[in-house]
Amino acid sequence: MELRTNRRALVGIGLAAAVAVSSLAVLRTDSGIASSHREAPMISGDPQHDNTDVYAFVSPDKADSVTLIANWIPFEEPNGGPNFYPFAVKSRHNIKIDNDGDAKTDITYEWTFRNEDKRGNDTFLYNDGPVTSLNDPNLLFRQRYTLKRITPGGSKTLVDDGIVAPSNVGRASMPNYATLRNQSIKSLPNGGKTFAGQSDEAFFLDLRVFDLLYGGDLTEVGQDTTKGYNVNTVALQVPATDLALKGDPRRNPVIGVCSTTDKFNGDSFVQVSRLCNPLVNEVVAPAGLKDAYNALDPSKDAGVQALVDRVTDPEVARLLQKIYGIKAPATPRNDLVEIFLTGIAKQNGPIKADLNSQVLNKDAGKLRPSEMLRLNMAVPPAKNPNRLGVLGGDLAGFPNGRRLADDVVDIELQAVAGAALTGKLVPGLTDKVDRNDKPFGQTFPYIPLPSNVAVNQR
Repeated sequence: MELRTNRRALVGIGLAAAVAVSSLAVLRTDSGIASSHREAPMISGDPQHDNTDVYAFVSPDKADSVTLIANWIPFEEPNGGPNFYPFAVKSRHNIKIDNDGDAKTDITYEWTFRNEDKRGNDTFLYNDGPVTSLNDPNLLFRQRYTLKRITPGGSKTLVDDGIVAPSNVGRASMPNYATLRNQSIKSLPNGGKTFAGQSDEAFFLDLRVFDLLYGGDLTEVGQDTTKGYNVNTVALQVPATDLALKGDPRRNPVIGVCSTTDKFNGDSFVQVSRLCNPLVNEVVAPAGLKDAYNALDPSKDAGVQALVDRVTDPEVARLLQKIYGIKAPATPRNDLVEIFLTGIAKQNGPIKADLNSQVLNKDAGKLRPSEMLRLNMAVPPAKNPNRLGVLGGDLAGFPNGRRLADDVVDIELQAVAGAALTGKLVPGLTDKVDRNDKPFGQTFPYIPLPSNVAVNQR
């Protein structure tokens, strides 16, 4: 597929897309709103089920495949023993794909976890000696998982006895954690790979945005709030043919990606968390709608007018005007509707470029607007990635999917301020956290190893 765009359109796409993420992502439904740490009242009290981030990108070292990453449990202090951070059991951890644009899930990758706890009444320790392998008898608590691929046509088990990489207790307990990570990566029947375990918190940002947008004068910037913390990660790398409509990524290159958590309530499974685009539920949905948003299915997005209104008239833009005097763009923000409800394509709205709407899929039917993290799998990995993604002229980055190194906070702040409409950045409007404190890996699963050092060390 040929991408038809130009430099000016790219700026519009990147900036507007970012705005949409901040404003319009509220409408989404597959539960993939990335970067939503403790974003809603109910889920803030249930961290095991709390989605924090979702990433989707063409694999930089294997361009015929796509890597999907979803994280859970925000702000894991590395020294948080003795029980550390297991995945929730009796729950379903999902990454969902819509490849035809009807806002209904076409493919679900579902992880379920179970515990093996040998401690009993003998010890309080997670391990009673150095752990040098996943099957080391010194590891007294471990988790196993089953991974299924579910479509309307049925379910297929891809992994039935995977072992989760344990929490990184410390250098005496786990002298070579990289070995444990490598052992936990499982090969899939179709040539793909999967991983489940603890990782570094790769989302970098200054979260003091909640203190009246960085103190009301941008003095509260430059501190990576998530530095040193860990998360629980599931990652998947599969051929693009496994994700594309009719298995044909040339004719149908665009997919929508979200992540959700389903919790068993005694009778059935109920969706309690969702995440797709960064910071959507946190800064777009009003407090009274946040819990409902976490339970919403994407096919319902466009029908919730109260949430649509928060996209077409984003609160963050009005706050920037009130606090910093940055004039809010005129409403309604139809550019945001295109970017995050329909995807970016010339036929969808004011942005005159074809990038990541499912209407670009030749075999797709009627499009149903829904908020999703959309990825065009035909865009090759960038040789020199730009942290500002499409805003920086890099079509392989956010909001065309999301890579680990994409600086979504800066992109979204600029977009909300109107850069998507003016084509100009607002000087100084940044959280001044431009990169993660740990480098990203060059091979799957790319996300850095978890820290074993206390966050509050002096």
